[in-house]
Amino acid sequence: MPEPRLKTEIWVSAALRRGDAVGRPGVMLQRGDRDSGGVLIVLRSSTGLSVLSQVRTAEGAPAWLRATGPEPVDETTADAYLARQMRRDPDLWVIEFASPDLQPPFDADIL
Repeated sequence: MPEPRLKTEIWVSAALRRGDAVGRPGVMLQRGDRDSGGVLIVLRSSTGLSVLSQVRTAEGAPAWLRATGPEPVDETTADAYLARQMRRDPDLWVIEFASPDLQPPFDADIL
């Protein structure tokens, strides 16, 4: 039996509220499919940006991958990555958080 999943729109709303609650305000940059769209997270710090992409571990657990690499990137590089992903999947959600340490404001297993 497939595991129940939260609708993406609800997850995004909760993540944005969590960011506000912990002093890492967020903004929705792109609205995707309400029920099952994928999510990209942009983390912005004074040293650059990092984009997280949803993935699954080998065991099937949800996790995040630093899609733009382990080091911060400039805005042009992050925007190019986002544009490529949105061309391939127009149902993606993109949300951005202020994040001095380039960590998301929610619990996340980052690979």
